[in-house]
Amino acid sequence: MAKEPSKPTRLKKDGVDTGECRRSRSGLTLDGKGRIRLRKPARNAWTREKERKFLTVLSDTCNVKLAAAEAGVSPQRAYERRRTHARFHSGWVEAIGLAYARLELILLDRALNGVERIVKRRDGSEERMVDYSNQVALTLLKMHRDTAIEADSEPPVEDADELREKLLKKLERLRLREERKGFKGGACD
Repeated sequence: MAKEPSKPTRLKKDGVDTGECRRSRSGLTLDGKGRIRLRKPARNAWTREKERKFLTVLSDTCNVKLAAAEAGVSPQRAYERRRTHARFHSGWVEAIGLAYARLELILLDRALNGVERIVKRRDGSEERMVDYSNQVALTLLKMHRDTAIEADSEPPVEDADELREKLLKKLERLRLREERKGFKGGACD
């Protein structure tokens, strides 16, 4: 008895059956008009591995040119892919966010703890000293001034009274709800 060939996988574009079949996993692609074309991937084509490498280096360095070089693509192709691929765009934003947070922590550490420098004197001796960057410190103060002021200030009495009133009303509603459920009094009755 002859074995029936299995049905080939149907190709879909945006979840819609194209009416075409896939012969193999590699080489067949859909062109912009939904037609199937057999072609080798271009040497500089994006792959999941290239995306992963690019985004990893980007999150480590916050440097698009370096990330593109490490992934084997041009920076222009990276920017183009960011514009046209939502998942890659999302990964890019996340990578920059991680790199930015790391950079902010490094600058904060330098502003608070300084950077050790070796100063060489004319007589050839060396002295170690800690250098604090006033510019970084001033920038950080400007960035966080409003939050610090907010943290130091107490809420106005009117706000506190309003908050207290809302809490008392909520507690009363909870007490009434518990009474309706059959709960009378506290646990120590």
